[in-house]
Amino acid sequence: QVQLVESGGGTVQAGTSLSLSCAASLSLATIDMMAWYRQAPRKARELVGTISKDGSTGYVASVMGRFIISRDIPANTVSLLMPSLKPEDTAVYYCNAKIRSQTTQTLDNFWGRGTQVTVSS
Repeated sequence: QVQLVESGGGTVQAGTSLSLSCAASLSLATIDMMAWYRQAPRKARELVGTISKDGSTGYVASVMGRFIISRDIPANTVSLLMPSLKPEDTAVYYCNAKIRSQTTQTLDNFWGRGTQVTVSS
C-alpha cells in the first residue's frame, strides 16, 4: 500500500503564498487519482482539487483560479500551490490517493496525516 506524507504547512499572513507537497511511496504511474482535501475548524472535510494519471486537473469553485495542483513524476510528488492565501483557507490539508488493487480489483483509498495551514488577517 502507498504511504503519503504532506509537508509545507505553516502560519502566514493573508496575501502571502504557501506550496504544499505530498510525497508518495509509490510511483505516480501506479496511482489512479490523487487529490487534495482540507478540513477547517468545526467544518466537514472538503475536496480542494484532483490530478489524474494523465496530468489533468480539476478544482472546486472556491479555489478555482487561486490554487494550482501539479506533479513531479520522478520525485513521486504532488504539490498544491496557493499564491495568495485568505483567512478562509485556514485548515488542515490532506493528501489522498486512489489505487485499484491488482488482486481484488477494488479501488483502495489512502490518506496522509495532514499539514496545518493557518492564515492570519
